[in-house]
Amino acid sequence: MTDLSSATLANHLPDKRQVAVSFSRAATTYDGVAELQRAVGHELIARLPPHLTPGRWLDLGCGTGYFSRVLGQHFAQSQGLALDIAQGMLSYARPLGGAQHFIAGDAESLPLQNNSCDLIFSSLALQWCADFNAVLSEAHRVLKPGGVLAFASLCVGTLGELRDSWRAVDGQVHVNRFRELETYQQVCAHSDLQVLGLQIQPHVLHYPQVRQLTHELKALGAHNLNPGRPEGLTSRARIQRLVGAYEQYRQPLGLPATYQVIYGILEKTR
Repeated sequence: MTDLSSATLANHLPDKRQVAVSFSRAATTYDGVAELQRAVGHELIARLPPHLTPGRWLDLGCGTGYFSRVLGQHFAQSQGLALDIAQGMLSYARPLGGAQHFIAGDAESLPLQNNSCDLIFSSLALQWCADFNAVLSEAHRVLKPGGVLAFASLCVGTLGELRDSWRAVDGQVHVNRFRELETYQQVCAHSDLQVLGLQIQPHVLHYPQVRQLTHELKALGAHNLNPGRPEGLTSRARIQRLVGAYEQYRQPLGLPATYQVIYGILEKTR
């Protein structure tokens, strides 16, 4: 599969306004089903440079503020900023603290001053941004020299079992699309940030039945938001065909759902 240009990818990703609405609606249910999100975020924290002592950090795509609170404890002497495109998430996170300021904003156009942060931390948010070049350019602008961008995002192959099972049912788009690993590698290599680390690591969750997976995706706000997705309710017959197709993947632990997670650590050297 060839790389998608930013313009082409923009046509394949959900409208960010729909993303904001979907995650706002999921604010009160998100943490209850966010096993993967917590595992990935803690792994990203473990990958931070050990010498890093930021005066100011930014939790980019903060969601419910879970990792804003973790970062607030980890860097107790630092000032924290939490930013998200979903107002519902910010309303949920703000009373729980962790950061000093909660800001509505977009990773592709940060409402922050130049050279204002020592760390930008972003866990499982940047996959919703169509223009990853703009994300890295904005990170470079906002970071101070020596500052670090640490991100975790999703690659092609994520939820492959669900995608392929739906393909056995019909030809419509049922699973969110994500960038290829090669696209992340190329964009990072050609950015103004120095790549300290860029690795892909699969995370596999298991479910007793398909409905537990689809319920979790909806509770996370990460259900199918793609252009071209089917409209209206899915018939019982099609659901039964989906269940039958997914059963071929069953393992002793249950039905697997694989997430291809890329971890990136980049530094602003100039």
